Amino acid sequence: MDSIQKSFAAIDKGGRLQKQIAEQKKRVVMSKPVQSFLREANEVTEDMIDRGLSKLYEFKKEREHCETCPGLENCPNMMQGYRPSVYVERGSLELTYSKCPLKLDDEEKKLQQGLIQSFYIPKDVLEATFDLIEQDSDRTKAITEAIKFASTAQPGEDGHGLYLHGKFGVGKSYLLGAIANDLKESRIQSALIYTPDFFREMKAAIGDGTFQEKLEAVRKVPVLMLDDIGAETTTAWTRDEILGPIMQYRMSERLPTVFTSNYDYDELEVQLSYSDKGGTEELKAKRIMERIKHFTTLVEVKGKNRRS
Repeated sequence: MDSIQKSFAAIDKGGRLQKQIAEQKKRVVMSKPVQSFLREANEVTEDMIDRGLSKLYEFKKEREHCETCPGLENCPNMMQGYRPSVYVERGSLELTYSKCPLKLDDEEKKLQQGLIQSFYIPKDVLEATFDLIEQDSDRTKAITEAIKFASTAQPGEDGHGLYLHGKFGVGKSYLLGAIANDLKESRIQSALIYTPDFFREMKAAIGDGTFQEKLEAVRKVPVLMLDDIGAETTTAWTRDEILGPIMQYRMSERLPTVFTSNYDYDELEVQLSYSDKGGTEELKAKRIMERIKHFTTLVEVKGKNRRS
Protein backbone atom coordinates (compact mmCIF):
# COMPACT_ATOMS: atom_id res chain seq x y z
CA MET A 1 0.00 0.00 0.00
CA ASP A 2 1.37 3.41 -0.91
CA SER A 3 2.16 5.74 1.93
CA ILE A 4 -0.16 8.62 2.71
CA GLN A 5 2.47 10.99 1.41
CA LYS A 6 2.61 9.22 -1.98
CA SER A 7 -1.17 9.14 -2.20
CA PHE A 8 -1.32 12.83 -1.41
CA ALA A 9 1.41 13.57 -3.98
CA ALA A 10 -0.50 11.64 -6.62
CA ILE A 11 -3.57 13.77 -6.02
CA ASP A 12 -1.64 17.04 -5.84
CA LYS A 13 0.56 16.49 -8.89
CA GLY A 14 1.03 20.17 -9.61
CA GLY A 15 1.78 21.04 -6.00
CA ARG A 16 -0.97 23.67 -5.97
CA LEU A 17 -2.43 22.48 -2.69
CA GLN A 18 0.97 22.49 -1.03
CA LYS A 19 1.53 26.04 -2.21
CA GLN A 20 -1.85 27.11 -0.81
CA ILE A 21 -1.04 25.54 2.54
CA ALA A 22 2.36 27.23 2.57
CA GLU A 23 0.80 30.60 1.76
CA GLN A 24 -1.87 30.12 4.39
CA LYS A 25 0.79 29.21 6.95
CA LYS A 26 2.78 32.32 6.05
CA ARG A 27 -0.26 34.57 6.46
CA VAL A 28 -1.06 33.01 9.83
CA VAL A 29 2.50 33.06 11.17
CA MET A 30 3.18 36.62 10.00
CA SER A 31 -0.04 38.01 11.46
CA LYS A 32 0.27 40.46 14.32
CA PRO A 33 -1.41 38.26 16.99
CA VAL A 34 0.68 35.17 16.15
CA GLN A 35 3.92 37.16 15.90
CA SER A 36 3.24 38.59 19.34
CA PHE A 37 2.74 35.10 20.73
CA LEU A 38 5.90 33.73 19.07
CA ARG A 39 8.05 36.52 20.50
CA GLU A 40 6.94 35.55 24.01
CA ALA A 41 7.08 31.77 23.48
CA ASN A 42 10.53 31.17 22.02
CA GLU A 43 10.31 27.39 22.59
CA VAL A 44 7.87 27.00 19.68
CA THR A 45 9.31 24.85 16.86
CA GLU A 46 8.44 24.67 13.18
CA ASP A 47 6.96 21.23 13.72
CA MET A 48 4.70 22.55 16.49
CA ILE A 49 3.51 25.30 14.15
CA ASP A 50 2.75 22.80 11.39
CA ARG A 51 0.78 20.55 13.72
CA GLY A 52 -1.01 23.45 15.39
CA LEU A 53 -1.68 25.53 12.28
CA SER A 54 -5.48 25.24 12.56
CA LYS A 55 -5.34 26.48 16.16
CA LEU A 56 -3.07 29.37 15.21
CA TYR A 57 -5.51 30.25 12.44
CA GLU A 58 -8.41 30.29 14.90
CA PHE A 59 -6.33 32.38 17.31
CA LYS A 60 -5.42 34.84 14.53
CA LYS A 61 -9.01 35.19 13.27
CA GLU A 62 -10.57 35.68 16.70
CA ARG A 63 -7.90 38.12 17.88
CA GLU A 64 -8.26 40.18 14.70
CA HIS A 65 -12.00 40.40 15.46
CA CYS A 66 -11.04 41.80 18.87
CA GLU A 67 -8.77 44.42 17.29
CA THR A 68 -11.74 45.82 15.36
CA CYS A 69 -14.23 45.11 18.14
CA PRO A 70 -17.79 46.08 17.13
CA GLY A 71 -19.02 45.90 20.72
CA LEU A 72 -20.11 43.04 22.94
CA GLU A 73 -23.57 42.65 21.42
CA ASN A 74 -22.11 42.32 17.90
CA CYS A 75 -19.07 40.24 18.85
CA PRO A 76 -18.35 37.85 15.91
CA ASN A 77 -16.19 35.45 17.91
CA MET A 78 -17.31 31.85 18.33
CA MET A 79 -17.95 32.51 22.01
CA GLN A 80 -19.35 36.01 22.32
CA GLY A 81 -17.31 38.10 24.72
CA TYR A 82 -14.39 35.64 24.89
CA ARG A 83 -10.97 35.94 23.30
CA PRO A 84 -8.38 33.18 22.71
CA SER A 85 -4.85 32.74 23.97
CA VAL A 86 -2.26 30.24 22.72
CA TYR A 87 -0.02 28.26 25.04
CA VAL A 88 2.40 25.36 24.78
CA GLU A 89 1.61 22.09 26.51
CA ARG A 90 3.64 18.89 26.10
CA GLY A 91 5.15 20.02 22.84
CA SER A 92 1.87 21.08 21.25
CA LEU A 93 0.04 24.35 20.74
CA GLU A 94 -3.25 24.64 22.63
CA LEU A 95 -5.99 27.26 22.80
CA THR A 96 -7.79 28.66 25.81
CA TYR A 97 -10.54 31.27 25.93
CA SER A 98 -11.04 33.97 28.55
CA LYS A 99 -13.53 36.79 29.03
CA CYS A 100 -12.63 40.04 27.30
CA PRO A 101 -12.74 43.40 29.15
CA LEU A 102 -16.14 44.26 27.66
CA LYS A 103 -17.57 40.95 28.87
CA LEU A 104 -16.14 41.51 32.34
CA ASP A 105 -17.55 45.05 32.46
CA ASP A 106 -20.95 43.81 31.33
CA GLU A 107 -21.02 41.12 34.03
CA GLU A 108 -19.94 43.65 36.63
CA LYS A 109 -22.77 45.99 35.64
CA LYS A 110 -25.30 43.17 35.82
CA LEU A 111 -23.95 42.15 39.20
CA GLN A 112 -24.18 45.71 40.46
CA GLN A 113 -27.74 46.04 39.18
CA GLY A 114 -28.68 42.80 40.89
CA LEU A 115 -27.32 43.98 44.22
CA ILE A 116 -30.31 46.25 44.76
CA GLN A 117 -33.76 44.80 44.47
CA SER A 118 -36.69 47.16 44.79
CA PHE A 119 -40.43 46.89 45.07
CA TYR A 120 -42.61 49.97 44.54
CA ILE A 121 -39.74 52.37 45.36
CA PRO A 122 -39.53 55.71 43.46
CA LYS A 123 -36.62 56.24 41.06
CA ASP A 124 -35.21 59.22 42.98
CA VAL A 125 -34.87 57.03 46.09
CA LEU A 126 -33.08 54.30 44.13
CA GLU A 127 -30.59 56.87 42.83
CA ALA A 128 -29.88 58.42 46.24
CA THR A 129 -26.33 58.64 47.59
CA PHE A 130 -24.88 60.09 50.76
CA ASP A 131 -22.99 62.65 48.67
CA LEU A 132 -26.28 64.00 47.33
CA ILE A 133 -28.12 64.19 50.64
CA GLU A 134 -28.77 67.74 51.75
CA GLN A 135 -26.87 68.27 54.96
CA ASP A 136 -28.51 70.10 57.85
CA SER A 137 -28.17 70.03 61.62
CA ASP A 138 -31.59 68.43 62.11
CA ARG A 139 -30.58 65.30 60.19
CA THR A 140 -26.91 64.99 61.16
CA LYS A 141 -27.45 62.16 63.64
CA ALA A 142 -29.68 60.19 61.25
CA ILE A 143 -27.25 60.58 58.34
CA THR A 144 -24.32 59.60 60.57
CA GLU A 145 -26.11 56.47 61.80
CA ALA A 146 -27.07 55.53 58.23
CA ILE A 147 -23.47 55.89 57.00
CA LYS A 148 -22.20 53.91 59.98
CA PHE A 149 -24.62 51.08 59.28
CA ALA A 150 -23.84 50.97 55.56
CA SER A 151 -20.08 50.89 56.16
CA THR A 152 -20.12 48.24 58.89
CA ALA A 153 -22.99 45.91 57.87
CA GLN A 154 -22.07 42.23 58.12
CA PRO A 155 -25.08 40.10 57.15
CA GLY A 156 -24.89 36.64 58.67
CA GLU A 157 -22.57 37.82 61.43
CA ASP A 158 -24.29 40.89 62.82
CA GLY A 159 -28.06 41.16 62.49
CA HIS A 160 -28.38 44.62 63.99
CA GLY A 161 -30.20 47.18 61.82
CA LEU A 162 -31.83 50.61 62.07
CA TYR A 163 -35.28 51.97 62.80
CA LEU A 164 -35.61 55.42 61.24
CA HIS A 165 -38.71 57.30 62.35
CA GLY A 166 -39.93 60.81 61.82
CA LYS A 167 -42.59 62.98 60.30
CA PHE A 168 -43.77 62.74 56.71
CA GLY A 169 -41.33 64.05 54.08
CA VAL A 170 -38.17 64.43 56.17
CA GLY A 171 -36.12 62.12 53.92
CA LYS A 172 -36.36 58.71 55.59
CA SER A 173 -36.87 56.83 52.33
CA TYR A 174 -34.03 58.75 50.69
CA LEU A 175 -31.69 57.52 53.42
CA LEU A 176 -32.65 53.95 52.54
CA GLY A 177 -31.64 54.53 48.94
CA ALA A 178 -28.30 55.97 50.02
CA ILE A 179 -27.68 52.98 52.29
CA ALA A 180 -28.52 50.56 49.47
CA ASN A 181 -26.12 52.24 47.04
CA ASP A 182 -23.37 52.30 49.63
CA LEU A 183 -23.89 48.61 50.34
CA LYS A 184 -23.68 47.95 46.60
CA GLU A 185 -20.12 49.25 46.57
CA SER A 186 -19.29 46.62 49.18
CA ARG A 187 -21.02 43.89 47.13
CA ILE A 188 -23.76 43.47 49.75
CA GLN A 189 -27.19 42.72 48.31
CA SER A 190 -30.21 44.58 49.65
CA ALA A 191 -33.92 44.85 48.97
CA LEU A 192 -35.92 48.08 49.30
CA ILE A 193 -39.62 47.49 49.80
CA TYR A 194 -42.50 49.90 50.19
CA THR A 195 -44.28 47.94 52.89
CA PRO A 196 -47.96 48.80 52.25
CA ASP A 197 -47.80 47.76 48.59
CA PHE A 198 -45.74 44.69 49.44
CA PHE A 199 -48.35 43.47 51.92
CA ARG A 200 -51.05 43.95 49.32
CA GLU A 201 -49.07 41.96 46.77
CA MET A 202 -48.49 39.16 49.25
CA LYS A 203 -52.23 38.87 49.73
CA ALA A 204 -52.67 38.52 45.96
CA ALA A 205 -49.81 36.00 45.86
CA ILE A 206 -51.93 33.47 47.71
CA GLY A 207 -54.17 33.23 44.66
CA ASP A 208 -51.39 32.84 42.08
CA GLY A 209 -49.35 30.39 44.14
CA THR A 210 -46.27 32.61 44.56
CA PHE A 211 -46.73 33.50 48.23
CA GLN A 212 -44.07 31.20 49.69
CA GLU A 213 -41.54 32.02 46.96
CA LYS A 214 -41.88 35.77 47.56
CA LEU A 215 -41.80 35.39 51.32
CA GLU A 216 -38.60 33.33 51.13
CA ALA A 217 -36.90 35.90 48.89
CA VAL A 218 -37.62 38.70 51.35
CA ARG A 219 -36.73 36.68 54.42
CA LYS A 220 -33.33 35.67 53.04
CA VAL A 221 -32.04 38.88 51.40
CA PRO A 222 -28.79 39.95 53.16
CA VAL A 223 -30.08 43.44 54.03
CA LEU A 224 -33.82 44.09 54.03
CA MET A 225 -35.28 47.62 54.08
CA LEU A 226 -38.95 48.01 54.89
CA ASP A 227 -40.07 51.50 54.02
CA ASP A 228 -43.05 53.15 55.73
CA ILE A 229 -44.00 50.31 58.03
CA GLY A 230 -47.21 51.10 59.90
CA ALA A 231 -48.69 53.11 57.02
CA GLU A 232 -50.71 50.11 55.88
CA THR A 233 -53.99 49.02 57.42
CA THR A 234 -52.90 46.38 59.89
CA THR A 235 -54.48 42.95 59.73
CA ALA A 236 -53.81 39.94 61.89
CA TRP A 237 -52.74 38.10 58.74
CA THR A 238 -50.07 40.60 57.57
CA ARG A 239 -48.72 40.83 61.10
CA ASP A 240 -48.70 37.12 61.93
CA GLU A 241 -48.15 35.47 58.52
CA ILE A 242 -45.80 37.96 56.86
CA LEU A 243 -44.04 40.33 59.24
CA GLY A 244 -43.69 37.80 62.07
CA PRO A 245 -42.04 35.03 60.01
CA ILE A 246 -39.78 37.55 58.25
CA MET A 247 -38.50 38.96 61.53
CA GLN A 248 -38.13 35.55 63.18
CA TYR A 249 -36.03 34.18 60.33
CA ARG A 250 -33.86 37.27 60.03
CA MET A 251 -33.24 37.36 63.75
CA SER A 252 -32.13 33.71 63.83
CA GLU A 253 -29.90 34.12 60.76
CA ARG A 254 -28.44 37.47 61.87
CA LEU A 255 -29.62 39.34 58.80
CA PRO A 256 -30.05 43.09 59.42
CA THR A 257 -33.29 44.91 58.69
CA VAL A 258 -33.74 48.67 58.29
CA PHE A 259 -37.16 50.20 58.87
CA THR A 260 -38.63 53.61 58.20
CA SER A 261 -41.86 54.72 59.80
CA ASN A 262 -43.87 57.74 60.84
CA TYR A 263 -44.19 56.00 64.22
CA ASP A 264 -41.66 55.36 66.97
CA TYR A 265 -41.42 51.96 68.67
CA ASP A 266 -44.34 52.47 71.04
CA GLU A 267 -46.61 53.99 68.39
CA LEU A 268 -45.89 51.16 65.96
CA GLU A 269 -46.70 48.62 68.65
CA VAL A 270 -50.13 50.21 69.03
CA GLN A 271 -50.62 50.04 65.24
CA LEU A 272 -49.64 46.38 65.13
CA SER A 273 -51.99 45.49 67.95
CA TYR A 274 -55.08 46.43 65.96
CA SER A 275 -56.91 43.50 64.42
CA ASP A 276 -59.28 43.40 61.51
CA LYS A 277 -61.24 40.93 63.59
CA GLY A 278 -62.07 43.72 66.00
CA GLY A 279 -60.39 44.74 69.24
CA THR A 280 -56.65 44.54 69.89
CA GLU A 281 -54.08 41.77 70.16
CA GLU A 282 -51.44 43.43 72.30
CA LEU A 283 -49.44 40.30 73.08
CA LYS A 284 -48.85 39.44 69.42
CA ALA A 285 -47.86 43.01 68.64
CA LYS A 286 -45.49 43.06 71.61
CA ARG A 287 -43.76 39.87 70.45
CA ILE A 288 -42.96 41.36 67.06
CA MET A 289 -41.88 44.68 68.55
CA GLU A 290 -39.50 42.93 70.93
CA ARG A 291 -37.72 41.46 67.91
CA ILE A 292 -37.62 44.81 66.14
CA LYS A 293 -36.38 46.67 69.23
CA HIS A 294 -33.72 44.09 70.01
CA PHE A 295 -32.25 44.12 66.52
CA THR A 296 -32.45 47.80 65.54
CA THR A 297 -31.18 51.15 66.74
CA LEU A 298 -33.91 53.77 67.12
CA VAL A 299 -33.03 56.94 65.21
CA GLU A 300 -35.27 59.96 64.81
CA VAL A 301 -35.07 61.75 61.47
CA LYS A 302 -35.84 65.40 61.99
CA GLY A 303 -36.11 68.37 59.66
CA LYS A 304 -38.51 70.13 57.37
CA ASN A 305 -40.96 68.46 55.03
CA ARG A 306 -39.04 68.30 51.73
CA ARG A 307 -42.06 67.20 49.75
CA SER A 308 -44.15 70.30 50.40
